[in-house]
Amino acid sequence: MNTPQSSAHTSVHPTAHSSIDFEALRYKLIEQQIRPWNVSDAEVLQTLRDVPRENYVSDSMKTLAFTDTQLPLPGASQASQVMFEPKMEARILQTIKPRYKDRVLEIGTGSGYMAALLAAFADQVESVEIDPKMVSLAEGNLAKNLIKNVRVCQGDGYTGWGTQTYDVICISGSMPSLPDGLKLQLAVGGKLFVILGQAPVMRATLIERIEPSYFKETALFETLTPSLQSPKVKIESFAF
Repeated sequence: MNTPQSSAHTSVHPTAHSSIDFEALRYKLIEQQIRPWNVSDAEVLQTLRDVPRENYVSDSMKTLAFTDTQLPLPGASQASQVMFEPKMEARILQTIKPRYKDRVLEIGTGSGYMAALLAAFADQVESVEIDPKMVSLAEGNLAKNLIKNVRVCQGDGYTGWGTQTYDVICISGSMPSLPDGLKLQLAVGGKLFVILGQAPVMRATLIERIEPSYFKETALFETLTPSLQSPKVKIESFAF
């Protein structure tokens, strides 16, 4: 694990919420929601304890950060701008857990929480967000929580980002299909997580690049998640 990120758990909770026992809520979240969803990796579970999820939601939703639901992002202008359910974030992290020297690409930064989880293991995380409001939100959250190995970039990474390859790619939103541009940015031996399909049928999918021309695709579970926003795709996002 990337030890410089261990300072994340020292972040101070807002005074208005000082009477809330966040650690008790976190314990219940892990034991009642996350472990039963086939998340057993000890390092992943410890990271979920060390990176306070409540620090990445709006003040009015601090306690809701521990419920099994997608939450609207602070300042979101569209219903599709949400945080994954906590158990989803945990399952993603376990599936593509970076190694210490890994370079990670995330498409869809949102609040910055998923990037913070990935950063606990990776050397460097580059997270791309199309909405400038969300870029500011994520940068602020990451700075307040002392996460220093995440770079948030404003732009449209739907079909790829830059020219380099990455050891781990996390698509934080759904896509009807995976663009070749993103697929080819996965390094040999690397792992990519994406939710593929359209409502009502979507599948969380792991893609591994075994050889330069051979990709292994594994369906993990069915889910429903709003699609990534991009002018490069025309798809109707489902409403909550």
